Amino acid sequence: MSAIDKRSLSERDICTKYVIPAVGAAGWDIQTQLREEVYFTKGRVIVRGKTHKRGKAKRADCILFYWHNLALGLIEVKDNNHGLGDGMQQGLGYADTLDVPFVYSTNGDGFLEHDRTVTRGIVERELALDAFPSPAELWQRYCRWKGLTAPQQAIVSQDYFDDGSGKQPRYYQWIAINRTIEAIAGGQRRVLLAMATGTGKTYTVFQIIWRLWKAGAKKRILFLADRNILVDQTRTNDFKPFGAAMTKIQKRQVDKSYEVYLALYQAVTGTEEDRNIFRQFSPDFFDLIVVDECHRGSAAEDSAWREILDYYSSATQIGLTATPKETCYVSNIHYFGEPVYTYSLRQGIEDGFLAPYKVVRIDLDKDLTGWRPEKGKRDTNGQEIADRVFNQRDFDRTLVLDQRTELVARKITEFLKGTDRYQKTIVFCEDIDHAERMRQALVNENADLVAEDSRYVMRITGDNDEGKAQLDFFIDPESRYPVIAVTSRLMGTGVDAQTCKLIVLDRCIASMTEFKQIIGRGTRINEEYDKYYFTIMDFKKATELFADPDFDGDPVQIYEPQGGETPVPPDEGDGSGATGEGGTGDGGAANDGSGGETGDGAGDVVFDPPPGGGRRVKYVVNDVPVWVVAERVQYYGDDGKLITESLKDYTRKAVLREYASLDEFLTRWNGAEQKNAIIDELEGQGVLLDALAEEVGRELDPFDLICHVAYGQPPLTRRERAENVRKRDYFARFGEQARSVLEALLDKYADEGLASLEDIGVLRVQPLNHFGTPLEIVKLFGNRDKFLEAVRELKAGLYEAAA
Repeated sequence: MSAIDKRSLSERDICTKYVIPAVGAAGWDIQTQLREEVYFTKGRVIVRGKTHKRGKAKRADCILFYWHNLALGLIEVKDNNHGLGDGMQQGLGYADTLDVPFVYSTNGDGFLEHDRTVTRGIVERELALDAFPSPAELWQRYCRWKGLTAPQQAIVSQDYFDDGSGKQPRYYQWIAINRTIEAIAGGQRRVLLAMATGTGKTYTVFQIIWRLWKAGAKKRILFLADRNILVDQTRTNDFKPFGAAMTKIQKRQVDKSYEVYLALYQAVTGTEEDRNIFRQFSPDFFDLIVVDECHRGSAAEDSAWREILDYYSSATQIGLTATPKETCYVSNIHYFGEPVYTYSLRQGIEDGFLAPYKVVRIDLDKDLTGWRPEKGKRDTNGQEIADRVFNQRDFDRTLVLDQRTELVARKITEFLKGTDRYQKTIVFCEDIDHAERMRQALVNENADLVAEDSRYVMRITGDNDEGKAQLDFFIDPESRYPVIAVTSRLMGTGVDAQTCKLIVLDRCIASMTEFKQIIGRGTRINEEYDKYYFTIMDFKKATELFADPDFDGDPVQIYEPQGGETPVPPDEGDGSGATGEGGTGDGGAANDGSGGETGDGAGDVVFDPPPGGGRRVKYVVNDVPVWVVAERVQYYGDDGKLITESLKDYTRKAVLREYASLDEFLTRWNGAEQKNAIIDELEGQGVLLDALAEEVGRELDPFDLICHVAYGQPPLTRRERAENVRKRDYFARFGEQARSVLEALLDKYADEGLASLEDIGVLRVQPLNHFGTPLEIVKLFGNRDKFLEAVRELKAGLYEAAA
């Protein structure tokens, strides 16, 4: 038998015949330690107009796991026509994302190893095919790099929880888990994890706790949150495997027989000594404390949460946040230290795990120009209105323009009517009073659907028991009602609204922290319910925060010296004088960790207080008209910024980035065996030709769309291209039945487009199936190769004028 010609083998063959045997011979268990063709991202959801499509997911050829939870090596395989190291740069890019220390490139002749644990000396070396490192060798090198002692190795190697369903942590979750475990095993007492809303922080921390608990490194754990819904969701969902070892502290009852405790921090603190339930546990009772949503003031010197953290100072403490930069209080970083891992909103969208979003910005005339009452004007309650200019920040806080509220409700309803009136919607208002007025306006705008079910519009605020009772139904994907939830602050964090497709901002938002938390209500993807992206409808210019350089940038600590304090920031751990930007803004007491479950309006600023104190004065005016000045749609671009441009402009720029001239594009197009490969490449860059066709013309071929929009060429419709082929008498040399097949294919192209010529499966559908089975049709041309050649010539004929 002749030897196999390696150069004729595919990349897959090289992997199967050479790479896997070499790895197995080195002692790796192929069944449990090697995963092939590992897709570790889902592919970014690209949105243009009403169309969405997933981009290309990232895939590693082979990943080597020492334990199920620890990836040590990554192998990038190329066919034998490539050099040994041709896959290294791609492999290093993947390894950087996956946090894998050892990278290998191969073409089947041997391996090129890149050791990312080496900082000086030989980083890369060539290895013979039979010299691949064993699991024990890589594990020893890894432990030496991390400085792990034998006891620490026992903690790090503890496996994660597996319920048998096949669910495993996503790549960024396993990195977060491993880095946290390693930090704690190494003696780090305070750990901060920064993960964007919707990326599974609670599942991640469950796996951290499970491994530490199972390894015996942490025996009593306290999980703290500031919303009951967060505690209850955690208990019944992610933490469920703890079973009888877990309890929730409630009704101020203490039972010291459990190992895992979940608590609303308000339930364990209080102003009176006998109400400080947490003090009924000894200071060393817990050896691990996890603080969920720790951006909400947990690290503030005077917050109730900080009091708990200080009391249990001997315990290891983990802070979880989507927004590591504080805005009102001491930075989380000042207390917990730099995050051991950050997975940002931008990265989540890029990987395809989080939903991208469009922004609809609507400018109202009074918001832009302000409004000043005529002298002596009184509001609907008879109060004389202060003689000053009221601006956007005043509306619905100190001044209510009824017609403005009605206009906002009308625009929301117009959007829903133009898309889907049953898509879950959250409307964020300035305060509870504003939320109630907005609810009424939305009820009036949607009277027909409210008549079918009064829960179509619900106010869900901290003071309204009926509304709060509907919250679980709102976030349940299978529950149709409520559809529109009107709120102020209650739903700004911790609400897992998987199918929310519209977020309306009619509230002034001063901080990036609050902004990220609010839009986090829409970032979940739920493919089962066709939720791939969402829309932000912005009436208060809140999305101008996108221009903030800290939008998903590196977390920072803000220091504002008070009084006679030094202008030099204190050292880490000093804890003095550090505050977040904005001083006392950002909602005041509603965010300080002491406002309880309601939160709504607790921090309202008092304007024009009446004699003897009291809440702010709010004027109500119903005779001032309000108009829409401008309305525009923006898209979240792949650079993390909002773009405002038409589909044509975006397409032109994207195509010209790939093909600088028409000649360059024509050469690529005419030389491509599969034209759809070019289309897929462009769509991967965000060019959605289906959406463009709706704007330019549905009957145009992708080729004509690109040439017309990007290079200004006059387009031909698909039918015109098909007729040009017929005029050239292209079919004359074929037999009658073969000619009929080609005629039918040409008609199929004219009706449905290029894809029908690039998929042999078209022979199974009407009208082609009338000619027989695919095998019988192919035989009309002699054989499969001759049939495919005839189709290639047909495609060439379609674009002959462009050759």
